[in-house]
Amino acid sequence: MAHSLQAKKRARQNVKKKVSNRARKSQARTQIKHFEAAVAGGDVAAASEQLRLVTKKLDKTAATSTMHKKTAARKKSRLAKELNALKAKKS
Repeated sequence: MAHSLQAKKRARQNVKKKVSNRARKSQARTQIKHFEAAVAGGDVAAASEQLRLVTKKLDKTAATSTMHKKTAARKKSRLAKELNALKAKKS
């Protein structure tokens, strides 16, 4: 257990940050699930819209240092690849 005032304050701050970081990551994962459901349904228009929303959410998460920017970029790239495969299959 922390003894100094500084260590106690840091512990309190860490708890607050953990809650907000987990919420941000959870929202991003939920958005990804919505995208994957649209892809599984085969709806190109809905999947394109969901990819736009996922990209926005991942960028915001990476901007707050909750997720590394390259991790967000990798996830966006893989999702875009899925969408492009769906578009190629439909046409």
